Amino acid sequence: MDRLQKQFAFILEADKEKFIGRQTYLSDGKRKENDAEHAWHLALMTILLSEYANEEIDVLKTVTMVLIHDIVEIDAGDTYAYDEAGKQTQRAREEAAAQRIFGLLPEDQGEKLRQLWEEFEAQETPEARFARTMDNLQPMMLNAASDGKAWVEHGVHLSQILNRNQRTAEGSETLWKYAQERFLLPNLERGTILND
Repeated sequence: MDRLQKQFAFILEADKEKFIGRQTYLSDGKRKENDAEHAWHLALMTILLSEYANEEIDVLKTVTMVLIHDIVEIDAGDTYAYDEAGKQTQRAREEAAAQRIFGLLPEDQGEKLRQLWEEFEAQETPEARFARTMDNLQPMMLNAASDGKAWVEHGVHLSQILNRNQRTAEGSETLWKYAQERFLLPNLERGTILND
């Protein structure tokens, strides 16, 4: 029962992801998404779009990775993609959070999920590269669907987006090209993404 209690403690703790707000609006532009909605959306995207991965991937492993990749934000908070000051302390905040949150689980499961989280962060495996591609494309897609609402609010420049997406094509060249043509270019032409 101790193992089961630890598993449920983690599951209940994970519910707190629903309270972590992000800067990306839902497709209707009426409210911003939360971390749990983001993770669910990435999991669905991974299942549907895995055929476009540059390399063969273990889909279940990748889905698990995207489902837990932001769980550390329960303690660390969400660091906005273009918040340069926040990025200075992000790794330290997230490491401490990972230690506590994954530590709630039975040791074998906690270690397994912690390793998947580290793998996602390192972006060195096909699964991690594809997971990161999903993580980068999903907010882009929602920004495009909401007429660039968050990009306009934050005065985001094309150079910032391109800098953040330097490695996006490593997971899927096809999806990165699609995103450039369908999500970025129309918003650049409309002025919702600022040109440099």
